[in-house]
This record gives sequence, structure tokens and C-alpha cells, in this order.
Amino acid sequence: MATDKKVLILQGGWDGHEPKLTSKRFAGLLEKHGYHCEISDTLDVLNDQDYLMGLDLVVACWTMGHIDNEYVKNLSKAVGFGVGLAGCHGGMCDSFRENTEWQFMTGGQWVSHPGGDGIDYMVNINKGSSPIVEGLEDFPVCSEHYYLHIDPAIEVLATTRFPSVNYYHISNKPVDMPVAWTKFWGNGRVFYTSLGHHDDVFDKSKNAEIMMERGLLWAAEGKAYALEHKLTTAKFENTAKMY
Repeated sequence: MATDKKVLILQGGWDGHEPKLTSKRFAGLLEKHGYHCEISDTLDVLNDQDYLMGLDLVVACWTMGHIDNEYVKNLSKAVGFGVGLAGCHGGMCDSFRENTEWQFMTGGQWVSHPGGDGIDYMVNINKGSSPIVEGLEDFPVCSEHYYLHIDPAIEVLATTRFPSVNYYHISNKPVDMPVAWTKFWGNGRVFYTSLGHHDDVFDKSKNAEIMMERGLLWAAEGKAYALEHKLTTAKFENTAKMY
């Protein structure tokens, strides 16, 4: 059955984050809500501005790698228009490390995972922060424990406590590090969760998958809202040097 609800999933980069498995999972979560998902293993699809403008959501499952700055500009314009952007773990916030516009848009950047994989920690829900986490309780995870540099403008939905292992940074005070957040980019909605080092974290921690599914849908619904309310990008356009 044809649908005009369209999603692009960018699948690639470092294979250790299992981009094919996470892309398949996220496509399944969205398709049951009536979205048509295209999975691309090339970034060249971002060269088509008209195509991007016709999407409801872009899902990033692409760790590290390099991206042409024109591709980021095209995506930035599309998200600013209302197209959603969502992703998990290194697939979105350890992508294209040299591109500051990407980091500005997504809201954070990985800098460390103290102790590597197999760390037991708690994800603490910031209750009342968003419908995305409504009804969810704190839950344990065994995975990489992500430390990120984050945009202070994000809306934090869940956190975890740091420091956790002995390293130079432990000389500083403990902090509550965001695990999941939302933010806006123009009219577009952005969702991220640092969970998802391996795809099976969404099987082992059901709350992680619920949060991911709700976040994908929240981001995807932003374009329809922008169109319904006749939101334009006029107030976001700026010729000043931004980066």
C-alpha cells in the first residue's frame, strides 16, 4: 500500500555499531506506523535537495566517516524546513567528526566510553520532560557508557551518572550525562539516544526500544505540524558566517 510518509535511513560507516541491524530495526518500528523507509548505503543521496524536502524523517545510522559539507548544508536546510532527524549511539553523535555543522544540528558529540563495552549502569528517566518517556521507569543497561559533549539547549529526557571508572577525568565532580534528548533545528525535530552500541540493547532493555520508537515518531511528525501551522523558514535564514 502506497504511503506519502517517507523516511530515509543512512546506513554505513564503522561496522562495529551494526548499522545494518539497527537500520533494519528502525525501519520495522516505523513501517508498522505507516512510514515507507528507504535504506541508503551511500551519502550521495544527500545531494538531492528536492528529494530531502519530500521526506518526513532522516535516520542516521552512520558511525564516523567523512561527509561532503554541501550534503550537510542540504540536510540542514531540509531539517530546518521541518524534516525530522533521529538516531542512536555512534550512528548519529559519532558521525563525521570534523563537521561542526553536523554536531550543531544533532546536539552532541561522543568523546569517550570509559571502560569500553560491558559496563553496567542505570538510565535515569527525567520524568515529565517529554511524552517520549511518559510512563517509563529507570532501567539498567549493560553496554558502552557514553560520555558526550552536548549542546546546552537540548531537552534532556534521560541521564546516567559519571564518572564510572578511574581515568584522568575522574578528578572532576560527578555529572549526570544525558542519555536521550530532543532539540529543534529550525522547524525540524531532532531526537537522539546514546544507547545502541549493539542492536541487541533494544532487545535486552525494552524501555530503550520504546524510547527509540517514540523518539523516531516524534521527530517524524514535525514536518506535518510545520505544514499544518504554515510555518516557514524566513526567520531562520541568515547570510552571516555561522561556521
